[in-house]
Amino acid sequence: MLKRTHMATEITPQMAGQRVVLNGWVDTRRDHGGLIFVDLRDGSGLVQLVFSPEVNQEAFTTGEQLRGEHVIGASGLVRIRPEDTENPNLKTGLIEVYVDQVEVFNRAQTPPFYIEDNIDVDEMLRMRYRYLDLRRPEMRKNLVLRHQVTQALREFLDERGFLEIETPMLTRSTPEGARDYLVPSRVHPGEFFALPQSPQIFKQILMVAGMEKYFQVARCFRDEDLRADRQPEFTQLDIEMSFIEEEDIFQLVEDMLAHIFKQGMNRDIQTPFRRLTYQEAMRLYGSDRPDLRFGWEIVDLTEIVREVEFKVFSGAIKAGGVVRGLNARTCGSFSRKEIDDLTELALDWGARGLAWINVTTEGLKSPITKFFSDEAMNQILSALKAEPGDLLLFCADQEDVVARVLGNLRLELGRRLHLADEDALELVWITDFPLLEYDEDQKRYVAVHHPFTSPREEDISRLESEPLQVRARAYDLVLNGTELGGGSIRIHRRELQERMFAVLGLTPEEVADKFGFMLEAFEYGTPPHGGIAFGMDRMLMLMAGRESIRDVIAFPKTQRAACPMTAAPSPVADKQLQELGIRLRVKGVPKQ
Repeated sequence: MLKRTHMATEITPQMAGQRVVLNGWVDTRRDHGGLIFVDLRDGSGLVQLVFSPEVNQEAFTTGEQLRGEHVIGASGLVRIRPEDTENPNLKTGLIEVYVDQVEVFNRAQTPPFYIEDNIDVDEMLRMRYRYLDLRRPEMRKNLVLRHQVTQALREFLDERGFLEIETPMLTRSTPEGARDYLVPSRVHPGEFFALPQSPQIFKQILMVAGMEKYFQVARCFRDEDLRADRQPEFTQLDIEMSFIEEEDIFQLVEDMLAHIFKQGMNRDIQTPFRRLTYQEAMRLYGSDRPDLRFGWEIVDLTEIVREVEFKVFSGAIKAGGVVRGLNARTCGSFSRKEIDDLTELALDWGARGLAWINVTTEGLKSPITKFFSDEAMNQILSALKAEPGDLLLFCADQEDVVARVLGNLRLELGRRLHLADEDALELVWITDFPLLEYDEDQKRYVAVHHPFTSPREEDISRLESEPLQVRARAYDLVLNGTELGGGSIRIHRRELQERMFAVLGLTPEEVADKFGFMLEAFEYGTPPHGGIAFGMDRMLMLMAGRESIRDVIAFPKTQRAACPMTAAPSPVADKQLQELGIRLRVKGVPKQ
């Protein structure tokens, strides 16, 4: 076997005249009659090989038979390329290797798509032949970035005294959150393990155990509907610390992200990050994941229009709602059809309608202006900082509807007008989330984050009497409108945790069954603690500039939670089911 002495991109002009042995794949082959040129690809990049009958006839004959993706070893002398034949697009573009010995390790069929960047190929085909897709330089680059970021995280946390501790993959199913993936137990017939949705309970138990600083690059599983930034199995950076408060988390995370963005992207990010409360984010941007790469803040007009004749506005306020406006700057040139299209979108998002005013050099154009006094209209124009050429959009309804509608309109127009700087990195902490929300389907309160999140100290007294007014000691970190991660200061006293479970509608029997071991642990000296978890796949997707997390995962699942390459999930043998004591019912028909 011709054993490699150098990677492709290690070869430099200073090595001219030196013998090297290269291993890799045939990327391209060009037959120029008397010479054959082959671009050899390995994990580092490309280098040009030259096959000449004057150097070695046997190697030249083999070179004639080479095709794309053949795996070869080649030995030869490094030469400087002749003048005017250099390739400035290659790191090795000043040299080439004249081959005097070649060994074909394996031949390849013609791939179903080109092994190159920016291919226009159906994603299902790419996933079916993932081993070929990963050969493409841009895909390899994504996995290299993933490795570099993961290593940088580990180094950073290790230097600060954190212990990397693994938690179980087989645990028990608990309520709250997405559906579990269940694993039947052969040893305990009729009973099941659950794959962890996160290491939440175990990392808190580790704090009880005195570990104080824990982290884990953890595999997590959720049986939920998928989209571009979700997978049934995903990787999470999990961090937990004892004897800390929110500021300690913020400082650690800001320093950590500055480190990994520098290591992974050679980008400097500005610290400290901006902070917004949940209420501020919803009021100004209509979202708890605001994209701050452009302005266009939503303006509250409730007090200005409270007594106006326009019943759509005044009626909504009397019903306990709000009126807010968005200045769509430079959109005054929109046609009536384009405005009607925006109205249709607003209706889809729950609005009853969308009022608008077109600000022109000739005056205001809108069917609603006649309902406003000059004073009220001037106040509206002033609040929205309106100028000729602007399109003012208004929504009047309950606060959550208004936030959703105007927040989505802001993002939609931002996309259409390309307002966001694609190279910007706008990070913001969102704090003071509500602790609870009411689920109309279940007719009970549910945790906005999870049931172990601590309420703010000053709000604990209202936990039972005014649960929707209680704020959580929770925080999310958002990058360019995408949630990177979230966490909280946890409940660490049994009494408060039991109160939280009761507000969530869990019976004492359910609490004892699902969380008894955790409450028992809280009786043995639990320190104040808190932490945060980051979706590694989502963060890497943003760092790599991709639109789907599937591009930064080696072997992802489709949106139907399937693997086209291995055809998983798949049926299993009846014998396996019998050993597990499982009987299947497919399409209503029992199956043994």
